[in-house]
Amino acid sequence: MSSHEFYMDLALSNAKTVKGQTDPNPLVGSVIVNNNRVVGIGTHLKAGEPHAEIHALRMAGDMSHGATIYVTLEPCSHFGRTGPCAQAIIDAGIKQVVVATLDPNPIVSGNGVRMLEEAGIEVIVGVREQESRAMNEVFNKFIVEKTPFVTLKAASTLDGKIATHSLDSKWITSEEARLDVHLLRSQHMAILVGVGTVIADDPELTARIPNGRNPLRIVLDSTLRIPLESKLVTDRLVDTWIFTSRNHDADKRKDLEELGLSIYETSSENQVDVLDVVRLLGEKGVSSLFIEGGGTINAAFLENGLIDKVVFYFAPKIIGGKIAPTFIEGTGVEWMKDAIDIRDGEFTPIGKDFKFTGYPEKRGSK
Repeated sequence: MSSHEFYMDLALSNAKTVKGQTDPNPLVGSVIVNNNRVVGIGTHLKAGEPHAEIHALRMAGDMSHGATIYVTLEPCSHFGRTGPCAQAIIDAGIKQVVVATLDPNPIVSGNGVRMLEEAGIEVIVGVREQESRAMNEVFNKFIVEKTPFVTLKAASTLDGKIATHSLDSKWITSEEARLDVHLLRSQHMAILVGVGTVIADDPELTARIPNGRNPLRIVLDSTLRIPLESKLVTDRLVDTWIFTSRNHDADKRKDLEELGLSIYETSSENQVDVLDVVRLLGEKGVSSLFIEGGGTINAAFLENGLIDKVVFYFAPKIIGGKIAPTFIEGTGVEWMKDAIDIRDGEFTPIGKDFKFTGYPEKRGSK
């Protein structure tokens, strides 16, 4: 491992500690080194607050002069809610800048590096690039496509069942796996379920971990069947948005809106259009969406090519039964050649269970 990789790893580790706090901004870490000593460390903590480089420069003070700064993402070159970090680096007398990856934001990409080089500063790009890009997979999509990064989560038995034929589902996975799900909820801006899940389970959809962030709650409900007494309607813990079809109950909509819920009508006549859902969420600045739906909801997003990442928890159990629900239903593909491939799949043990993460190949992306 080179010294550049060592210090960039430190910057990456610091950035990852605040995952879920910076949305819709990226995770960014920075380290300043002078004469082989770390003199400044910074992490971007929240949108609208100083960037990682600024925190590191403030800590380093006069020791920034002649030093090397490591940044996990290209320093910004424009005025937004904060000033340009590239100019702050120039003003501090930094002699060398080591960057993991360029910023995919079209108004930044390459401009920050160009600004530094024009000021006579040596810039090295590409140290731990893959790790930095993986850390910011949500930001990298949202800043370019303006739609949320969508993660599909499911918990099932080894034979793919999410409940018995009597719809008993508590609990399939271990306490450790369920705690991991709450952490993932906290790291996403929004969580989505179908109205069937609301009627069957009356969930809160909150992140029940210390200092966890509760995500915005999204319900797909074609006709507005959601019970007025359900927790998502009454608890006021966090906002709930309902996406419906054109053929919904107008009186029920009025009742729900009077209770403080936001109702969004999609373009489809009788079913919620999931393409509209993703587009509207993006327009409203939601950069990450966590889906915890049933088999029908999951299939709708998957079949429309809207899933960016899957997180599946498999319990070492078998339920069996033709009518016991599975976590992907819908029509499914007719031919094996049309099956959706999952790339970069990884299994990790968690409690008594196994967690699988991977990335579905989008149609036409092979």
